[in-house]
Amino acid sequence: MTLHDTPLSPAGADRTFQVDLRGLVDLLSHHLYSSPRVYLRELLQNAVDALTARHGLEPGAPADAFGIRLYADGSVVRVEDDGVGLTEDDVHTFLATIGRSSKRAERIAEQRADFIGQFGIGLLSCFLVADEIHVLSRSARTPDAPVVEWRGRGDGSYTVRTLPSSAHPRPGTTVTLTPRVDAGEWTRPAQVHALARHFGSLLRHPVTFDDGTGGSGASVNPEPAPWAGTYPTPGARSRALAAYGEETFGFTPLDTIELDLPAVGLKGIACVLPEAVPAGRRHGHRVHVKGMLLSEQAEEILPEWAFFVRCVVDAESLRPTASRESLYEDDTLVAVRDALAERLRAWIARTAASDPDLLGRFLQAHHLAVKSLAVHDDEILRMLLPWLPFETTDGHATLDEFARTHRTVLVTSSVEEFRQVAAIASAAGLGVVNGGYTYDRELVHRLPEIRPEVSVADLDPATLTAHLDPVDRETELAAAAYLALARDALAVFDCDVALRTFQPASAPALLLDSREARHERTRSQLAREQQGGLWGDILGHLRQEAPRAQLILNQLNPLVRTAVGIDEPELARTSAEALYGQAAMLSRRPLRPAESSLINRSFLDLLAHALRKDS
Repeated sequence: MTLHDTPLSPAGADRTFQVDLRGLVDLLSHHLYSSPRVYLRELLQNAVDALTARHGLEPGAPADAFGIRLYADGSVVRVEDDGVGLTEDDVHTFLATIGRSSKRAERIAEQRADFIGQFGIGLLSCFLVADEIHVLSRSARTPDAPVVEWRGRGDGSYTVRTLPSSAHPRPGTTVTLTPRVDAGEWTRPAQVHALARHFGSLLRHPVTFDDGTGGSGASVNPEPAPWAGTYPTPGARSRALAAYGEETFGFTPLDTIELDLPAVGLKGIACVLPEAVPAGRRHGHRVHVKGMLLSEQAEEILPEWAFFVRCVVDAESLRPTASRESLYEDDTLVAVRDALAERLRAWIARTAASDPDLLGRFLQAHHLAVKSLAVHDDEILRMLLPWLPFETTDGHATLDEFARTHRTVLVTSSVEEFRQVAAIASAAGLGVVNGGYTYDRELVHRLPEIRPEVSVADLDPATLTAHLDPVDRETELAAAAYLALARDALAVFDCDVALRTFQPASAPALLLDSREARHERTRSQLAREQQGGLWGDILGHLRQEAPRAQLILNQLNPLVRTAVGIDEPELARTSAEALYGQAAMLSRRPLRPAESSLINRSFLDLLAHALRKDS
């Protein structure tokens, strides 16, 4: 960290980078670390790594023989550990050189996986809250090692000196910060205690906190992680895990799923959310590495479809990024994500087999998540597809219930198409499922894989029209003149007009017009307008063959029976336009400008006609 100017070098000679420490600290605070509060996490991490190395030197020592002590009274923040300590050479090598880490030293390279930190810049985070860092350390590697004092300052300078053993009687390290005035928010005693609990509540070494008021140090991590505890019964264990999940996330879990991956030393729980999550929204998860909180928003630990749970896990082998606030995307993380996904699948399978009440509550809240999983997971598809809810002409029902009464299941391609035909199809006895929602159409088409006796087909206008009863020939002939005028009036919308009878009789007309057909007609029209000559004639012919909309008039409706008997041409055209407009609005699809104009015009014309008749 010695950043003094160096003498000018001869031309062509190698030069050494000069580092502006204040600029580097500013870079850390604005781009690497999310908040100045991470200084305490970095100090705790260094202490934990030092304790890990100490246990490596003395493997027979009890797990709680060495610990960490925090002190904050408003004027200083101090972190003291019983770790391996530093020699004078270590201080020059690891505290005075930016970017070098003791974990990279050859003598402990084989133990690298035992340490949390890997980047050797953690101590710099202390400059986010203080202008000077004071370190006292005594190495445990040599019995008579001297005490080494290091003072680093924010201007880039530092001093090192050795002190008598009485300055630090036991091996270990003490780091003391004198906070800046503007850092009081992060260095007040209550805040230091809260940060210590936040970052270190699951640490395996004993951590205590003293606020200088004379009381004995309060334990920061008095209880082990709940999944590490022993319980008299499985029920007691389940309740303890659920209580921890509620305390951590602020909601009562629908259920808790215990997570255990021995290969990477991962343990924890997944809490099933009791309410639905908006599509596409992903919750972050709390990830600890060797007990130290790494992130509260680690989305990468689970696949995207698993947004119905929030996890808290502690792992040994996951690799933190440089900021130690997220996980490095490597093969280990990919394997962990896949293994945790399998644990969630296993929970769904177990719940489906043994707890139908819980399964029902789960699917009621999270059917979209399960549908997204079932699309890509044949096992989940087989287990849960019959139980998933869909919108149908029989109301909201599971496919299992729907297939009992409809051996042929028709599925629409859009929500608006379903809304157009639902009432008519239901009255005609057709079983139609709304396939317009995400995943629904694809899943319904896979129903025969689970129920071979059921057939599934896309609904098209011809299918529905075939189930509408034709009118008798005499009625058809009597209405021929009106139907011709109606077709002429609606030709601008590429709409044919037919007369049928169907239930409910209260519905005067049904407009059959799919989104794909409208897009195809619009595309053909634009292409025709942009082309001329021979190509224009050819495209015009293709446009005539494009799917046309159909306005089906209901002969059972009294209004329609009156309309087809109108012998005044203009009034007949206006009534046909009004019936088209009403059917378009009932379909609840977006209206085109020309359709909105037609609805307004036909209403005003009919109103004017009625007023003239009354006068």
